[in-house]
Amino acid sequence: MVDVTIEGDSIRLGQLLKLANLVDQGADAKALLARGAVQVNGVVETRRGRQLVRGDRIRLGAAEVRVS
Repeated sequence: MVDVTIEGDSIRLGQLLKLANLVDQGADAKALLARGAVQVNGVVETRRGRQLVRGDRIRLGAAEVRVS
């Protein structure tokens, strides 16, 4: 698991996927989310704008990141 540090209180899921280098562009994130390939705290998430806070865990395939 990789910790990704954010500066504010929250970050949108699409932004975090780019920050963590899991996707190159927002369009890539949109496609992955539409396929149900992304989980937030163990639950499939399809909203690119989902607000994440410290402690949230995001999984994409074998990659897992934690917001810190």
